[in-house]
Order: sequence, then C-alpha cells, then structure tokens
Amino acid sequence: MSTATSTWNFGQVDAAFIAALREQLGERLVTSLAVREQHGRDESYHQGQAPDAVVYAKSTAEVAAVARLCAQRRVPIVAYGAGTSLEGQIAAVYGGVCINLSQMDKLLALHEADMDAVVEAGISREALNRQLRQSGLFFPVDPGANATLGGMAATRASGTNAVRYGTMRENVLALVVVLASGEVVRTGTRARKSAAGYDLTRLFVGSEGTLGIITELTVRLQGVPGMIAAAVVPFPSVAGAVQAVITIMQMSIPMSRIEFLDELQMQAINQYSHTDFACKPTLFMEFGGFDAAVAEQVAAVREICADHGAADFQWASDPAEREKLWEARHKAAYAAMAWRPGTRAWATDVCVPISRLAECIVGAREDAARAPFPTMVVGHVGDGNFHLPMLVDGDNPAEVEAAKILNAKVVHRALAMDGTCTGEHGIGLGKMDFLLAEHGPAAIAVMRSIKQALDPQGILNPGKMFAISQDRKGPP
Repeated sequence: MSTATSTWNFGQVDAAFIAALREQLGERLVTSLAVREQHGRDESYHQGQAPDAVVYAKSTAEVAAVARLCAQRRVPIVAYGAGTSLEGQIAAVYGGVCINLSQMDKLLALHEADMDAVVEAGISREALNRQLRQSGLFFPVDPGANATLGGMAATRASGTNAVRYGTMRENVLALVVVLASGEVVRTGTRARKSAAGYDLTRLFVGSEGTLGIITELTVRLQGVPGMIAAAVVPFPSVAGAVQAVITIMQMSIPMSRIEFLDELQMQAINQYSHTDFACKPTLFMEFGGFDAAVAEQVAAVREICADHGAADFQWASDPAEREKLWEARHKAAYAAMAWRPGTRAWATDVCVPISRLAECIVGAREDAARAPFPTMVVGHVGDGNFHLPMLVDGDNPAEVEAAKILNAKVVHRALAMDGTCTGEHGIGLGKMDFLLAEHGPAAIAVMRSIKQALDPQGILNPGKMFAISQDRKGPP
C-alpha cells in the first residue's frame, strides 16, 4: 500500500485505516491496482495518479463518515463522478481515498410547476434527461461527455447549450456538501433568488472538490421547445464564420447553440463519423421555440451568414437528422484523437469577449501553424469560448515542450484581451500558473484563505487549483 508523502504532514493509508473504512463500507471498499489506477486518470493529457483506496458511497451519510475518518488521520480525499474531467482534477497527487459517487444516481424530487429537480451528485446528465422525458422538461447544460451533475458542478461545466441557457453556475439553485471535517451543509433553497448572506452555492460550484464534496444538487430545468431546427453552414474563411457569430449575437437572435469547427476538424469528423460535411470552417447551429419564431430566426441567420460569405445553408428539423448532426459534433474530441492515433488531445480552453473572438482564433491558428503536431479549432463560439486541440505525442519531449509553449501563447493572448484561461474545463493540475496570471497574488491569497478556513488540514483534493506552498508543512 502506498502512502502520502509526509512532507505535507498527510497521514498514512495503513492496514488499520483500511479496516476502519471496510467496517463502514464492506465490499464497497476496493484496493485493487486496476480499480485505483482507473480512478486516478481522467480524459486529459495529464499523467494519472492512483489513490490508495476507492470507496463507492451510496449516501451523503456515508460520504460524511468517510470524510470524518480521513480528517482524523489527515488522509487526502478525491471525489470521483465519471472521470471525464480534462485538467487532471481526479489525479490523486498525494494518494489517499477516492470517493466514487456514481452509485448516488437518483432523481430525488421533480417539481414540474417550479421547473426544478433535486438529484444526487452521481446522476449523469443523460440519465436525468431520460427520466425527465415525459415531463416536457430537460436539464440544459451539455458539456458533451456524459458527465455526472456533481462533477459538472465541481468544475463549473458548460458546453454547447450555454449560449442560451448558461453554465452550471446559473443552473444550480442549491447544494448539499460534505466538508473536510465530515460536517454536512446545505447551501441555498429552491427559491429563484435570495439576498440571504454569502452565496455559498456559487462558492462550491467550480471549486473542483477542494472545498467540499457535493452530494446533492437542486437544479433548474427548462421546457423542451415546441420546434427545434438545426443548421450546418460552411464558410470560405475562419474570420467570416466568426464574424457571422458576432453579428448574430449582437442582434440578440435567441440561438440555442452555435458551434464552430475548422476545416481540419471537419475532415476528422468525416473520417471518424462517416459523414460527408464540407471540409471548410463550419458553424453548427440550433434554433428552438415556436414554429413561427424558429422560421424567423432561421431566415435572419441565413441572411447574416450569406453576408459573411456562406454560400450553403442546410437546415433540418427532423429529430433523427438533428441527433445525427449533434452526435458528430459531440464526438469531435474522439475524432481529433483518431486523426493521429496514439496521441492525446491537449485542449486549450480560453474564453474572450465576443468582439475579440475572431482576432483570438486567427492568432491562435497562426501560432499553431508553426507547431510540430496537428491542431484543430472547435468551440462554443456563441459565448466566446473555443478550444485548440493539440494532438501531441506524449512520448516525444520536443512535442510536449512545444505544446506547453503554444498553450501559454493562446492563454496569454486571451488574458490580454480581458479573457480567461478556462471557459469550462477548470484549473486542476494544468492551469495553476495561469490562474495566478489571471487573478493576481491578492485574489489568490483570498482564495487560499477560503481554502484554509474550510479545509484547514488541506486534505480535499490537494495539489489542485493552487500549488502546495513550498515553505511550510500542512495544507495549501
């Protein structure tokens, strides 16, 4: 059994500790290497790091009991949902216990009249929407992967629907959270607004498991539009496609989704999904609402796209056609990796004000053209967020170093445009330096103070968000 390094005064996961865990969870405590390695690796380019033990919790009470045992021994805790994070958030940097929440997957309450639901943290967005199907409601946040809602809240996820419905920040009303001590707190209520004290709900949304373990969420729901139409529009240039998006947003046309993919990403999608899209810079768009409103939206967007060079505008309202279209878009990351087998996609994640988006993408592509590996562009451009997947051979030190340099260039260009280093993937292991560059030392000191107050032993997902201080033992 490995142990957490004593440099930071973390406790040892020894036989006595394992016995205490097993008394609480029985066979739902697992220490096999294969399971531990699976739980220390996400879908990012970061090296996986296995915990010392994995526990499968079935209730908030069990999570709290495990947290209390870990607090007594100063053993690190990492929460796990579906393993789809993209910045190494679940790597067990200092060993410890991984709490798998996937068996906490119930829809606890549905309030159709109020358009909200109470769910356990381990329910996936697809499972929730299947259970909501007969109600005429749906949960709108769609990051692409079939992530759990607890993980989505922890990383402040967004995705393709954010341009219309917002991110997890806007769609979470209340949380149940287990603190590092094992104490259970509830943040917020089902009311749509409140001025009662500090906004603890949004403190935990985006905290990446460093302040508490989310076990229950109250989320907003939306009505399924009566009419949904989708369009695929190729453009002769990247600038033309992005300028069309800027015009659409400035005219306040209520789009459901606006996704951009460059010509190489379209080639990869065609090869991976057996489609025949034009290999040009392309917008994938979705419209929703009443029939007449959708028709007006489509007509207005068609005209805008033509003004920016689009000669073709294909749209469809048939559900099967729309599903096929968005399935291809959601598989863009896998299509990218299949384009260069054996590589992992190192995806940048910047977001800038919409008026600077075209400039930022064009600059990123110019920098990427000099890289020793293929790159693509894909993004949720309706809210200024785009990714530059770099298909890097992780065994080639020169490529890894080139990727680091390119990634830094993309981030610093976005920051210079008053943007952010991460629109939706979070900080995790990969963006700690950029967090400091974005916010500055004073703001980081405030964040550290919050961490110290809620997790004085530093046992919640240590090594993420902030580097552990090199000048003292104890928590970050």
